[in-house]
Amino acid sequence: MSLINHSDGLFLAAHTACVWEAIARKIGNVHRYSDFADVSLTDFMLSAGGLASAMQKGQPVGLAVLAAINNRTYLCRTNTNLGMALLLAPLARVPLSETTRGGIAGVLNGLTLWDSVSVYAAIRRAMPGGLGDSPEQDVRNAPTLPLKDIMKLAADRDMVARQYTNGFADVFDFGVPAFLEAFQQFGCVEAAIIDSQLRWLAQYPDSLIARKNGIAVAEDVQKRAAQVIQHGGIATPEGRAAGVALDQHLRSDGNKLNPGTTADLITACLFVALRENKVTPSAPFRWQVSDWL
Repeated sequence: MSLINHSDGLFLAAHTACVWEAIARKIGNVHRYSDFADVSLTDFMLSAGGLASAMQKGQPVGLAVLAAINNRTYLCRTNTNLGMALLLAPLARVPLSETTRGGIAGVLNGLTLWDSVSVYAAIRRAMPGGLGDSPEQDVRNAPTLPLKDIMKLAADRDMVARQYTNGFADVFDFGVPAFLEAFQQFGCVEAAIIDSQLRWLAQYPDSLIARKNGIAVAEDVQKRAAQVIQHGGIATPEGRAAGVALDQHLRSDGNKLNPGTTADLITACLFVALRENKVTPSAPFRWQVSDWL
């Protein structure tokens, strides 16, 4: 059965994407064998349901983001899904009669000031890490522009905001193909997620790392991820050893180098692949190797 035509298709796609992303053994992130001191896999599992519920109701983008955060605050204490909500809300708003890419421009161009008001409320409630001051449209003040225009102001330093300004081009042109190519290569979802995470990190400095530690640190992580790929990535013992070493580096100082924005972008890619039936929730998940995390 086609997921996209199922009455609860948006819920299933969003929930599956969030669960897959959280449990996959990605470097530097919470996963099924590694919690952080202040957030656990259980938190991500609970908030996945809250986010998916908000995405399936067909409400405006801003209200969907706010609903996802309100649900999360009821379910767990730590911010687990703000970036995911900001990415999935416009993707979920695309009419089911259209392809995701074919309809996303209309959704983004239709964003209003009221979407900004709701998103600002969601951000203030989520209290994301590394949030600084902004000379224009600071989130601590009332917004005065439609949400797409506000995202343009942050697009040069935040990969989530960038998707609002380039029509999710990084998701459609880079992230989804990277995941699908890796899925074909490795034959399971977990390995495809891990491989695509490394490719995201090698291609783009992680925005959360940059906010918390500075762009130079984020670019250093980018170089280290590129070196993992140069060693063969997760397809070779040498690449896997380099990936394990990079994971230890990312976790070495209280998880300050958590590549959280990359995780959010991967979730968006998984949602698109599921929404368009390029992969199904029943696909093989577990990656069977003995020398990984």
